[in-house]
Amino acid sequence: MNKNKGKLLLGLILVFSMVMSACTGGGKDGGKDGDIVTITHYTIDSPDRTFVEKLIPDFEAKHPNIKVKVTKAPYEQFDSKLQSAIAAKNAPDVTSHWGYGGFMEYYNKGMLMDLSPYLTDFKASDYNIPEDVMNIYKVDGKTYGIPVNSYVTVMLYNKDLFDKAGLPYPPSDYEDKSWTFDKMVEYAKALTVDSKNLNEAQYGVDFGFGERDQRPQYFGGNVYSEDTWTNGGKPSEINLTKPEVVEAFKKVYGLIYDQKVSPTPAFSKSVSGQFGDPFLSGKIGMSVVGSWSLAASSDFSFNVGVAAVPQGPNEKVRSVLYVDPLFVLKDSKHPKEALEWIEYLVTAEVQEKSIELSGGNPPVNQQAAEKYYSNFEGIDPEQIKQVFDGAYKYGFESYNHLISNYSQINELFINELASVENGDKKVEDALPAIETKLKALLERLNK
Repeated sequence: MNKNKGKLLLGLILVFSMVMSACTGGGKDGGKDGDIVTITHYTIDSPDRTFVEKLIPDFEAKHPNIKVKVTKAPYEQFDSKLQSAIAAKNAPDVTSHWGYGGFMEYYNKGMLMDLSPYLTDFKASDYNIPEDVMNIYKVDGKTYGIPVNSYVTVMLYNKDLFDKAGLPYPPSDYEDKSWTFDKMVEYAKALTVDSKNLNEAQYGVDFGFGERDQRPQYFGGNVYSEDTWTNGGKPSEINLTKPEVVEAFKKVYGLIYDQKVSPTPAFSKSVSGQFGDPFLSGKIGMSVVGSWSLAASSDFSFNVGVAAVPQGPNEKVRSVLYVDPLFVLKDSKHPKEALEWIEYLVTAEVQEKSIELSGGNPPVNQQAAEKYYSNFEGIDPEQIKQVFDGAYKYGFESYNHLISNYSQINELFINELASVENGDKKVEDALPAIETKLKALLERLNK
């Protein structure tokens, strides 16, 4: 070969290689324009969360400059592994409050990135996200999370037990004011078979409204001062011994020991061991529970319906909302690319696909929600839609997302209310001691 031609050919090859390297970033994870970057999505190691791995090929095909890596941990280790990763300067880019900790806990620890500068062209309406739901993860006008799933409180009921008792089904329309707490108790009495024989015993209602400290809210009582919701989830006052709060707890536990229409912890444990959920045993007439229980509808051995949570003394709050957002952590080196991934996950097309892949996660995108409502065999989609619409209108976000250091608060309530739940102590005798311990805990945590 002619030397000059050889040199010319070699030069052309080198130039071509440099051009191609500039176009592809040379495969480096640098984050500059044109480079390929890798973002990490950290989640719980369970099928309803790790399904996002199946979405990555489509996303990467549409975003050739972004690679997505999924890391995961068991629920019990989720928070500790996240903290360890942050301490080791190896924090993921995208995650949510899928462990014991909640949004306010993450916010107060300075873990979350303010997304506002990156959302100048982002409109919740473009993704059919209700504005009220979007606002849950705003602090002082700054956005720290984008909702991706939205669970609500629902009432499930056993149609077979209702038919046997000759009772009309409860309504799914939240505007039906005839459906009240007292009417629920009336139905529950008709559905209850009070017997020490576990094979014969059945109960009218299992009232699992929110966490223990949130249940008084349904009855018009507030365990925490109003400033809790505006100062970073740190209450300045605790109201456990106020008359309306004491009466609210009496109503809750009165369903078990006064009205005798709700299962004792011992009964629930005995049937849960076999079925996982007391309602699945077929021995509970009505169950007020998070909408994630709808995902088990195919496992029911009886006909099931969905209804509105009945109207209680607090006309403004009848449902607990469990909205899961996606956060970009403060240490992320690729916030723009992380947001592209999040925005992809909340599009109607991907949210519809996610319903099936996740086993029934409720999408926050209301266009995709129409498919979700039709996802449960034997349950009228219009009734599910009514229940969700009513829950959004009369809902309040779960305390575990809004109160700082909630995992430790919740543990205190579980331990200290055990004697009340087991029937060993009265509400009015237990609450003063719990209030003292809770104040001491918060004083130590919120310094």
